[in-house]
Amino acid sequence: MAVPDVQEMMLPLLRLAGDGQRHRVSDALERIATTLNLSEEDIRETLPSGETRLKHRVYWARTYLKKAGLLSVPERATFEITEAGQKLLKENPNSLTRNDLKERYPEFRDFITPHTKTDHDAPTAVIGEKTPEELLEEGYLDLHETLVIDLLEIIKSGTPQFFETLVIDLLVKMGYGGSRKDAGEAIGRSGDGGIDGIIKEDKLGLDVIYIQAKRWENTVGRPVVQAFAGSLEGMRAKRGILITTSQFSQDAIAYVERIEKKIVLIDGGTLAKLMIDHNVGVSTVTAYEIKKIDFDYFEEE
Repeated sequence: MAVPDVQEMMLPLLRLAGDGQRHRVSDALERIATTLNLSEEDIRETLPSGETRLKHRVYWARTYLKKAGLLSVPERATFEITEAGQKLLKENPNSLTRNDLKERYPEFRDFITPHTKTDHDAPTAVIGEKTPEELLEEGYLDLHETLVIDLLEIIKSGTPQFFETLVIDLLVKMGYGGSRKDAGEAIGRSGDGGIDGIIKEDKLGLDVIYIQAKRWENTVGRPVVQAFAGSLEGMRAKRGILITTSQFSQDAIAYVERIEKKIVLIDGGTLAKLMIDHNVGVSTVTAYEIKKIDFDYFEEE
């Protein structure tokens, strides 16, 4: 199972505090994971920030319960139940949602309802199953995937020469090929036995990598990859990169995993993502710097 959303964390966290003892959040993580039967994979799942999703959601669950007056935070990175929290537990609820907190506890309702400077109520903040950071992450990923699709459409509509230039620019940005001039001379020069180009592995030229680039719509199957491997053998080459604007068949992928030579397969989606990562053919429109409390900083042993 996946890590439950924040509101599914709230009742287990409140029940954990029901013993009236002061608990550390770091200790609560293990207890919550056991209570919810999370797998090791679930526990290790991380957000782009590097924080585990489990820890992130437990902290938010603690925040919601604290804002509702059900938990208190007597010391940093700790929590304990309040009288209101004990009263709620005595009712033996089967679930606890943010709507429950909103309807029952004015403090929580004030927390999630922003106000303008004139103190008139603004539209109530939408509270879904995800935290604000996770909503931002999903929005970013949606934009990223749309950009990948748009990039591939442009690449496929271009000329072979354009695709060749794109490959050069990307490989140089990734640290291959030495200078842009060296790479430009290497790519497209060979045309021998299925080899489209040769590029230096590093700036010193200690080794070379052989390249084949295919601006295709159809799936690239094993015969094409096998022929490229044969071309590498004819050149006594050890490494190769096969780039396509489409995708590779599972048979082709399995083939390169079995052979001795090192061949990297870059499909269209990977190509576009590498272009985004290395700023080839894209530019930054807006950058948002999102900051959060560093809870580890406030941990006390």
